[in-house]
Amino acid sequence: MTAATRHGAPGPVPGPVPVVLAGARGHGRRHLENIRRLQRAGRAELVGVCETHPLTAEEFAGEPVAQGADFAALLERTGARLAVVSTPIPTHTDFAVVAAGHGVHLLLEKPPAPSFALYERIEAACRSAGVACQIGFQSLGSLALPAIRALVAEGAVGALRGIGAAGAWVRDEAYFRRAPWTGRRRLDGVDVVDGVLTNPLAHAVATALAVDGTVRAGDVTGIELELYRAHDIEADDTSGLRLTTARGTEIVAAVTLCAERAAEPYVMVHGASGRITFWYKEDRVLLQRAGHGPEEITYRRTDLLGNLLDHLRDGTPLLAPVADGGAFMRVVEAVRTAPDPVPLPAAAWRTAPADAAAPAGSAPAGTPPAGSAPPPVRRVVPGVDALVAEGAERLALYSELGAPWAARCEVSRA
Repeated sequence: MTAATRHGAPGPVPGPVPVVLAGARGHGRRHLENIRRLQRAGRAELVGVCETHPLTAEEFAGEPVAQGADFAALLERTGARLAVVSTPIPTHTDFAVVAAGHGVHLLLEKPPAPSFALYERIEAACRSAGVACQIGFQSLGSLALPAIRALVAEGAVGALRGIGAAGAWVRDEAYFRRAPWTGRRRLDGVDVVDGVLTNPLAHAVATALAVDGTVRAGDVTGIELELYRAHDIEADDTSGLRLTTARGTEIVAAVTLCAERAAEPYVMVHGASGRITFWYKEDRVLLQRAGHGPEEITYRRTDLLGNLLDHLRDGTPLLAPVADGGAFMRVVEAVRTAPDPVPLPAAAWRTAPADAAAPAGSAPAGTPPAGSAPPPVRRVVPGVDALVAEGAERLALYSELGAPWAARCEVSRA
């Protein structure tokens, strides 16, 4: 009898669904809180936590459950039917394949894998085992997405001219030292690909692709990249992407972790007679079109784990299925195989206190106690905030916008 048969993966899964969380620290804390929320609603039951170092009672913030560093053994021990995987990027594939082999459904954090080949391995393992796998692109749960696609389809902004994505975030130098794999392209010969396009601001790329309906690998016909770094890291922290799709859409993303001030990222749909701006972390949409005043609507969002539980209960379609991750993974693969990011000259950036602008999506730096290390600093690329906005507005790469530090960069094409 196979593990999949033993756990009964195919067919409806009644609630509450037993869940194991792999990776409960860092971003995993949000998943722990969400599982607890769904447990209070009677929809899920946290039965295990997989961590190399066990959580303390304080970290659990609730009733402790089984713990262990051996994921497969924990799945067997707990009889889990669903696993949430929020572990380092290079480990995603192994965790996903083990879960599929045990007939356990998955919510897998983004990026799902550091290479296209490993993504295909995950997708094949889930398909063969008959288990559901949802990628953790939270923005794809926004009800704004189908509304925007409907507006474009009905011609609200005229013929589609292209889609821009802008992300101006702040990360300090300590951010890149929080774990051995952060800011790395490879670690001990293993791909990591922890760049701004593929991890911190991956949602900007994935959301732009979803707005266009470009989800499969074959939907992507071309990729151009400009990868730069101001920080002393391997990966890119300030990058531009131009992607063309089989339907002829041009998608351009301009992103940075070296902003002067952190701002909400957004996707901008350009039409011949108007545009739609979508601040995807806020689920907020602004429609501007000829002959009408501006219209702004804030939409609700469907939780991806809740959506996965609905899928297991009654077949509700997944909002971010692994099978629809191919287009995004084409971007990851292009970044992985591109030349190393171009280091910006010292004259192109300056340092600033880490708490001079609140980082988007992370806690602001606090004041260190007396006698401790000096407060962390961050690297700022002056003028990059305006360049990010202009890139999304004009559908242009940094070199095309006249950024002096980008003028001689060789564009990588895939």
